[in-house]
Amino acid sequence: MEKDPLRELRNRNLRNIAVITVIVILGLILLQSWFGGNKPQNEVDYTTFLTFVKSSQIASIVIKDNRGTAKTVDGGTVVVELPSNPILYEPLLVDHNVKIQFKPPSQNGLLWSILISLLPIILLIGVWMYIMRRTQSGGALSFGQSKAKLVQPYATQVTFADVAGIDEVKEEVEEVVEYLKDPKRFARLGAEIPKGILLVGAPGTGKTLLAKAIAGEAHVPFFSISGSDFVEMFVGVGAARVRDMFAKAKASAPCIIFIDEIDAVGRKRGAGLGGGHDEREQTLNQLLAEMDGFQPNKGIIILAATNRPDVLDPALLRPGRFDRRITTPRPDLKGRAEILKLHLRNKKIGEDVDPTILARRTPGFVGADLKNLCNEAALLAARNDKAQVDMSDFEEAIDRVIAGVKRKGIVLTKEVREHIAYHESGHALLGRLLPKADPVHRISIIPRGDGSLGFTLQLPLEDKYVVSEEELEDKLITLFGGRAAEEIVFHELTTGAYDDLKKATQLAKRMVVEYGMSDKLGPISLAREHVNVFLGEEIVKSDEHSEELSALVDSEIRGLITRTYGRAKQLLAEHRSVLDRLAHALLDKEVLAGTELDDLFSSLVPSPAA
Repeated sequence: MEKDPLRELRNRNLRNIAVITVIVILGLILLQSWFGGNKPQNEVDYTTFLTFVKSSQIASIVIKDNRGTAKTVDGGTVVVELPSNPILYEPLLVDHNVKIQFKPPSQNGLLWSILISLLPIILLIGVWMYIMRRTQSGGALSFGQSKAKLVQPYATQVTFADVAGIDEVKEEVEEVVEYLKDPKRFARLGAEIPKGILLVGAPGTGKTLLAKAIAGEAHVPFFSISGSDFVEMFVGVGAARVRDMFAKAKASAPCIIFIDEIDAVGRKRGAGLGGGHDEREQTLNQLLAEMDGFQPNKGIIILAATNRPDVLDPALLRPGRFDRRITTPRPDLKGRAEILKLHLRNKKIGEDVDPTILARRTPGFVGADLKNLCNEAALLAARNDKAQVDMSDFEEAIDRVIAGVKRKGIVLTKEVREHIAYHESGHALLGRLLPKADPVHRISIIPRGDGSLGFTLQLPLEDKYVVSEEELEDKLITLFGGRAAEEIVFHELTTGAYDDLKKATQLAKRMVVEYGMSDKLGPISLAREHVNVFLGEEIVKSDEHSEELSALVDSEIRGLITRTYGRAKQLLAEHRSVLDRLAHALLDKEVLAGTELDDLFSSLVPSPAA
């Protein structure tokens, strides 16, 4: 949750005022106790003193600073606080033959009295001056100052050697670093470095890591800021911060400005639902003017990162502002292996750990996922007091990342475990029978933290960039394997296939609507782009398809699902003996993988395509 700087400032000032107030009160109490003096034991009040005088018990008195020290006739001593005007008591003392001696007043008594009386006012003035000074240096009056942090070259230890799996992207940004180190090399040919580079990619693909590497390699001032740091509740603050950031950058040129999550400030302008946000739009307008306005920025390179390029304003993406748009893709098989080697270099791993095998078992993982996987494996090994991290730890870590932690507290009945075993065996058996399905790597009926009571892990042999219709249909049949097995064996249906049905329906819909894989509809894509009106775009209502065409689409989707589900039931019925053998082995061992699966599937022959 984003913090409110105004609230933080207000809370900090209130805390400071409370602390200073307590200190002032304690100081006054101490001064009162020090300079007020403790009341002597022989001190009497003025009325009692007058009674002593009238009864002729006082022989003499010494008066100083309106305070009298009297001696009684029996040799005792009495202390009394007298009125400031001697005429009130002097005649009475003379009438009763009391010897009176006046001593000159103390020189510092008056000064102390004045100081003590003025001390609260002085302290209050000091508190006010302190608060004003803090406010001017880092409070409300400094909202217009940029929050960009200047990263010195020695402050970051990340270099391009710490970035793996995105070699093409590294080459693109290395060009910027080379230009900053040797600009004459490019200037002699008339080449100009891009003014702005936009890093686009899914979360965890290494955009911010790449920016840190540039900061460590460039050896020039590097200003880092998040897009959310510009926008505040006060209108005009964001634009002021943009101006201040570029002013500081111009004073430090050549330099790099990195804006992380730029979509927080660079969203599209327009008349969306509820109108535009004035503060955000003013900030964006100022950013556009600073990046490529009337006054050019020489020696300033803007580097930005986002995982939502579709919501950015077109004016921000045009050449002259962000000249280059670099996509940081999900790493392929080779890239995942390089990233794993990078994260394993500081860990004690066993000889059976092969980064290439781990890379094949983690399709779709990005750099952040792989880093988390290595850390999870190390934690598991440390929990079991192992001297090194072996392959079994990585296998368990993969299961934890994909399906969650084991839920040991769940106790399943025998009937429920049988349903789960046959359900997962149905998936696995079809995954082995179908020629275009991904190979089955692991089956488990151990409940996991994501709510699943079991899972079947299928891993492709290689990264796929183009998928055929036959492969998609085999995937559909495999998804229906769990429900088909339950229906064949138990002759009843359960809710355990809910997630499989949801995925199968979505896949079948995409095959018909988006991929044009329907004989009746032909090569046509009927997909509609869903416009988010909160991004500042107009709402356009239109009926793109007729009712007849929509009904045909529904019929084709239903027909595809019915056909693949029937194929799943047919294959499982034909290989019922293998299904039973697989389910019984799963009930016995709970987890099947590797050679155990190969032995159970040894009698199978892949089914020809339907």
